[in-house]
Amino acid sequence: MQRLKTRPQFQAVLAGGIVARTSHFALHRLALVPAGVVVHAVDKSVEKVGEESAAPAFAPLFTHTDHTWLGAMVPKRWAKRAVTRNAIKRQIYTIGGAAESMLPQAAYVVRLKSGFDRKQFVSASSDALKAAVRAEVQLLLARIDRDSRP
Repeated sequence: MQRLKTRPQFQAVLAGGIVARTSHFALHRLALVPAGVVVHAVDKSVEKVGEESAAPAFAPLFTHTDHTWLGAMVPKRWAKRAVTRNAIKRQIYTIGGAAESMLPQAAYVVRLKSGFDRKQFVSASSDALKAAVRAEVQLLLARIDRDSRP
């Protein structure tokens, strides 16, 4: 699994749309289409064209379109302390790496969209918080609509 690293990569995936949600997270996906293949937006039909056709706009952003890409966004707004943000990201990447085989080849961003209750998770990097994040990210990846796979 490749990791998203640049701002344009994250922006491209976020523009791709949300495919699954949980109470704290949203999963965005951008289907990576190989060069020489055009997907029509209206009817979602796939057409193979010659090599001289223009590549998709995101092609330079993702050097290996035959891999699954994953990024994690944990804003300061929802996780104030750096130790909490890093712990959440580590859990996302660990669970994402383990679930790589079940995910279709695409680019994904797991985005934290609401904070965890500080009264319930007093420590910034507790085992309880890590377990809650792991459980919710696993649920998020399991909720991917099978019909929306590229």
